[in-house]
Amino acid sequence: MTRLVESSIAAASPDRLRPLRYALRVPQLLLHAIIAVPLALLALNPLAARVRFGRTTFEKAMIRWWSARLVRIFGLRIRRFGEPLPGAVLYVANHISWLDIGLMHSQRPVSFVAKSEIAGWPFVGWLASQAGTIFHRRGSTDSLNAVMGRVVARLRAGEPVGVFPEGGSGHGDRVGVFHARIFQTALEADVAVQPVALRYGNDSRQDPRVPFGRKESFFANFLRVIGNPRMDAEVHFLEPVPATPDARRRMAELSRARIVQALGYGDD
Repeated sequence: MTRLVESSIAAASPDRLRPLRYALRVPQLLLHAIIAVPLALLALNPLAARVRFGRTTFEKAMIRWWSARLVRIFGLRIRRFGEPLPGAVLYVANHISWLDIGLMHSQRPVSFVAKSEIAGWPFVGWLASQAGTIFHRRGSTDSLNAVMGRVVARLRAGEPVGVFPEGGSGHGDRVGVFHARIFQTALEADVAVQPVALRYGNDSRQDPRVPFGRKESFFANFLRVIGNPRMDAEVHFLEPVPATPDARRRMAELSRARIVQALGYGDD
């Protein structure tokens, strides 16, 4: 299926407007990056977390604004369906792109569990760290145990947490198997689990130019995505999954099934 995605990209007609999009978007991105550093230092600190800004805090308002602006600079129109649950909740989403976290943050700031490699990505890794991302070394049992402990602690403190139970990003043509162990954190913290379906494209179809290609680097994908035509970035907040003690697998399967249904993939 990876080759199919790459073939679809290669077979597409020449995009003559791509240079124009680079000319328009890259300066906007640079300006946004320049604003982000002082903004992060101003907003992402304990004091800002206590300052109220309407119905939220100054810190969370700035994260939402900055994330939404970043997503839009990449030519994405944000379309939300449903409502995110308030309070402490474990959001579980399908994973397509490095933009997923920004898209989610544009709706509600969340402490995400992400692969440790992101911490080393230029600028993005620094912002993720400042926003409270919990980094996990994939393949390490010790790291997973530590991550689960931090997730439970944050949920019990009343903070929302987001995870990608597939364990890696896909190509948007299907939803991979959800690993069940991370659902134990919701049981231990006694919080709700809300599935979230993500998609990038028009006419309710995933655009193959957004996900990573086979062995594609972050920088290569970054350059491709910022030059893509305008498209929708969909985020669907779905019906919560009831807690099922001693049945994490059932919670994982039901969460995945609701995301598959929302994206119209059928029973795959």
